[in-house]
Amino acid sequence: MYISIESTIALASVLGNVLVVLVVYMNQALRDPTFCFIVSLALADIAVGVLVIPLAVVISLGLNTLFYTCLFISCLLVTITQSSILSLLAIAIDRFLRVKIPTRYNIIVTQRRAWVAVGLCWLISFLTGLVPMAGWHLSPPGNVSTTPIKCQFTKVMRMDYMVYFNFFIWVVVPLIIMTGLYAEIFRVICRQLNRRAEATCDSSKYYRKELKLAKSLALVLFLFALCWLPLHIMNCIVFYCPTCNVPKSAVYVGIFMSHVNSALNPLVYAFRIQRFRDTLIHIIQRFVLCKTSSAVPGQHSPGPITEKTQVQ
Repeated sequence: MYISIESTIALASVLGNVLVVLVVYMNQALRDPTFCFIVSLALADIAVGVLVIPLAVVISLGLNTLFYTCLFISCLLVTITQSSILSLLAIAIDRFLRVKIPTRYNIIVTQRRAWVAVGLCWLISFLTGLVPMAGWHLSPPGNVSTTPIKCQFTKVMRMDYMVYFNFFIWVVVPLIIMTGLYAEIFRVICRQLNRRAEATCDSSKYYRKELKLAKSLALVLFLFALCWLPLHIMNCIVFYCPTCNVPKSAVYVGIFMSHVNSALNPLVYAFRIQRFRDTLIHIIQRFVLCKTSSAVPGQHSPGPITEKTQVQ
């Protein structure tokens, strides 16, 4: 049952995020800094489906491997999932700038700077994920080069690394930052809506659309916390209360929820953007239903997404 559920999550994650990349590739109007971060998130979530979930299944089977082989596999699990979290944070910062400084956004957030930020996200993910390979791991067996062990995450990874370093610094801190960003987005939009109460219908309509964007960001924050906190909280329980018994079924549910987040991201971040949705419908009609249709929506209306991007 565990393998079946994980396989379903992996398939949904890969298919959904491949569609994200395909839509951005086909629609030139979507190739701007905002979608650099969305593509980075999609690639991280594809890696979750292609690598993290299969490796998690391998670890769950408890196969006999060399110590450092098992440690490297465990580090990959942390590295790839960390890249997904940092991509979420990058998108939150990007959308915050779109709301906070709409007139200067296109000057500050250029295509080149966006790709540099994407590169930094992945670099930081690899550096933080591979820290245990540098020595922050459990003690290996006497003859580490020849003695195989039953490969399990808790037999190679130290819980103080997972709790203090991975959770407190690289999960809690981004979560707090995102909470602050979303709170400020709501504050700015509510202030503008109050200011424009007597304004024209067009102005009121514009800020209502911005409010929809803010609500989607709040949903992102909720899903992030809902999917990732249970597993990390169980790690904290194991670390601070070694005598406490955490049911194995609860651990599996926590793993499922953290992986499901990768399958939800395309829906939350990309599918709510109308231009993205129009292009997706075009792809399905052309390549799945084999229907001839007009050019890709938005193909001839290039330009960066501004604060007036419609989110429905």
